[in-house]
Amino acid sequence: MSRALAFVLVAFFSLFLGTQITEGCLLLPYWKSLAATDFFEYYGLFGARIGKFYTILTIIAALIPLGVTIYSLTRKQAALASSLCSLLFTFLFVGTFYFYFKEANQHFFEAGLSPAQLATELTVWGYWHWFRVTLEMLALISLIMSLLVITNNEH
Repeated sequence: MSRALAFVLVAFFSLFLGTQITEGCLLLPYWKSLAATDFFEYYGLFGARIGKFYTILTIIAALIPLGVTIYSLTRKQAALASSLCSLLFTFLFVGTFYFYFKEANQHFFEAGLSPAQLATELTVWGYWHWFRVTLEMLALISLIMSLLVITNNEH
């Protein structure tokens, strides 16, 4: 694997992670600042677009550790442990969507929460989001470690 390809893979995963950090630092505080009716109106207008945006980025980002793990398995066994760690953290952060976010986001679409329930749900959503970001950071660190092994052994 070329260093240029490794750089592109890390850059894309980092971009994905950056969008997640942006969501936590900009979107979540904005959502929390809105009155419940305004939040539900906003989410009704933009929730599906936000969901599609993150779905595409997440799928592409998740395929990177999978591809690097397959590459390590077939060509560079020395990178297998760190690539498997990256893949594990990737499965975990993707899993958070099905474990928590899918249902929570559906509640936002349904707009059936009281203002107090919405405030609580957004707080819980934030905790889960930062947990997911932590998993993504660990996946990125492991991905970088495996790509360093791969590219250093090939050049």
